[in-house]
Amino acid sequence: MKINKQSLTRRSFLGKTVTLAAGLTLTKSKIWGSPAYIPDLLKLNSKVNGVQIGVITYSYRAMKDQSAEAILQYVLDSGVNAVELMERNPGSSGVAENLIGRPEYKIDRKTFYRLMRLDRKKEISRDEKKQLADLKQQQKSFEKAAANWEKNRNPNDFLKLRKMFNDVGVEIYAFKPDNLLGSKNSDADINYAMKAGKVLGASHVTLELPGPPYGPKNPEHTLRLGKLAEKNGIKVAYHGHTQQHINWWDTALEQSESNVLNPDLGHYIAAGNTDTFEFIKKFNKKIYSMHIKDRKSLENGQDNMPFGMGDTPITETLQLMRDNKYTFPTTIEYEYRTPKESGIIEEIKKCVNYCKNALES
Repeated sequence: MKINKQSLTRRSFLGKTVTLAAGLTLTKSKIWGSPAYIPDLLKLNSKVNGVQIGVITYSYRAMKDQSAEAILQYVLDSGVNAVELMERNPGSSGVAENLIGRPEYKIDRKTFYRLMRLDRKKEISRDEKKQLADLKQQQKSFEKAAANWEKNRNPNDFLKLRKMFNDVGVEIYAFKPDNLLGSKNSDADINYAMKAGKVLGASHVTLELPGPPYGPKNPEHTLRLGKLAEKNGIKVAYHGHTQQHINWWDTALEQSESNVLNPDLGHYIAAGNTDTFEFIKKFNKKIYSMHIKDRKSLENGQDNMPFGMGDTPITETLQLMRDNKYTFPTTIEYEYRTPKESGIIEEIKKCVNYCKNALES
């Protein structure tokens, strides 16, 4: 992996010491990928009054460096010690599999798709046609290399990634392998994803409740996933968007004890639901993690907003969890537009602090 000067200035464990706002200092380890914290008592902690505040790594999708090392530093810089780890581009490149040897996807997707569109419209120039032919050859070579790698992939290799995160006090409580849990995936793909989740330390893998798009439900596939999860000793938690309602998961829950929930509080409000607290009380033992974002209600336009500016009852929900000692993590999913005078890390830190203030009130 090539490391540029910019990366070196940002990643504490690849050279330069960085002091975090939370008081955690990292230094370069003698073993690559194994940062050292000094001292142990200064470990980062975003668990407040019994409620774990986490973040999904998808929140950092717009950051230029998508390597595992960079993602971990973003998490630390955000002041968080627990994550839902998501593979950004399964089948081509991802945070976890790139670290354990999957061939790196280096093709310029934007250029590739633009040239493909021009070719379909028969508006492509001779030079562009040559460029497209070269990109197609690169794509073919990558797919062959990736297929060869997949023949020998081993979920136990994810121990390396787990150690990297755990060594600085970051827990991976959920794993979203995205395109490995779909209805078109083989049992081998699904078993691999679930075993990888266990190796990473996750209690559950996550995906959208099956069906196009994210519903209507696909009971055959949720039954299949539930049974495979039972065999692998892990839960499969179904995420929802604005299709969510209090009975949306009923079929999946009836099919298997290993089928559980990964709802999204912001989407739930944007869908027009008004029974948030009833929903959480009813399913608190089946919710294994819950995304939080602030969205406006259906009647107010559904926009994603900075925390505290939408209609989502984030404060009240966190306090409900605290007061009732609900143990599932809350997962910040950053989706509102980043202000020009700010940055992604700065905004996520604001979200974290908003949640902390709610739990300390």
